[in-house]
Amino acid sequence: MSYMIAVPDMLSSAAGDLASIGSSINASTRAAAAATTRLLPAAADEVSAHIAALFSGHGEGYQAIARQMAAFHDQFTLALTSSAGAYASAEATNVEQQVLGLINAPTQALLGRPLIGNGADGTAANPNGGAGGLLYGNGGNGFSQTTAGLTGGTGGS
Repeated sequence: MSYMIAVPDMLSSAAGDLASIGSSINASTRAAAAATTRLLPAAADEVSAHIAALFSGHGEGYQAIARQMAAFHDQFTLALTSSAGAYASAEATNVEQQVLGLINAPTQALLGRPLIGNGADGTAANPNGGAGGLLYGNGGNGFSQTTAGLTGGTGGS
């Protein structure tokens, strides 16, 4: 199994750098647009007109590719920014679970129920819902029997 380490701050920083680079490239492309897509012929003859049209066509082709690349760049930067947020959220959730475990351990050991948290929902094997936290939390839902005539479980307190 391979492991991946992601540092959300570095991802956010990289996304910011990419956005700045993209802005610079877009500004340069816009500045060059008029000079590369609307070339005037060097002289009043047909050859000069065709050469100017050829180079203008290449300039327009570059502008079309540049628009596509800018859209890709924006999508990539957005993906990098959102993944940094997702990693940060996942890490916060992990820390939250560890803190709740530390807070709930003494009351769980003494009273058999957590201080903070929701009770587990009932299952077919154990139809009664689990008790919620003493200070905060809801009891779990009782299991609803699917067979007619059987009693469902009670909800947790």
